[in-house]
Amino acid sequence: MKSITQSSYTEEQISAWLRGLFTIAWADGHFDPEEQEVLAQLTHEELSSANDLQSLEQRISPEELAAALGKDPITAENFLRTAVMVAIADGVYSSSEADVLYEFCEALGQKIEALEALRHTLYEGEVVEDTDAAGTLPQPPKALTHPDALKPVREWLDGMEMHDPRVARFLCKMIPDQCPFERDVKLFGHKVVHIPPMCKLNPLYEQLVGLRFRALSYLADEQGEDVSKYFSS
Repeated sequence: MKSITQSSYTEEQISAWLRGLFTIAWADGHFDPEEQEVLAQLTHEELSSANDLQSLEQRISPEELAAALGKDPITAENFLRTAVMVAIADGVYSSSEADVLYEFCEALGQKIEALEALRHTLYEGEVVEDTDAAGTLPQPPKALTHPDALKPVREWLDGMEMHDPRVARFLCKMIPDQCPFERDVKLFGHKVVHIPPMCKLNPLYEQLVGLRFRALSYLADEQGEDVSKYFSS
């Protein structure tokens, strides 16, 4: 298909948007070099050659973000939705991530009630990478074991609309096209940890898949893009 790309956001807005996502990703201190490289690759194609990719590695302050995104509440809320997506991608929502999101909300003049529900899922300890006696991971923290507690978050994430192809492409790249398979990690022939599928680890996985579907539909139906490259062979 021939692309008919139409952008709703300026280069400055997109650059600030992506820097904001980097800031969230680094908030809990568990953003290793491999993850940095993946996110850099995801964002590289969405920036013009005039932008220095290294600038994305500089954390953005809430004030800078608000100044760049402007005063449109729809833009602000859609940014916050993608920020939440990055924060919960690993199924663990930390207090440091929640603090950064709260500061972003304040600067953008947004009061998102769904984020208050998400605060009940905060994980205060360290991520456990060993198995219990039954050979399975410990139960998820707090409200993650009570799906109804996350209903406001689900409804809020489901309300995101696509307005810019660069944001849509980012979502298509960031969210896998299928639930990653579970696997066992072995050392010297012995299982040391069992990793469940992402869809079991992340109680909001269906919302992430929904965002990806809307992004794909937007690119294909409204932008005329070939979206086959976003599916694994």
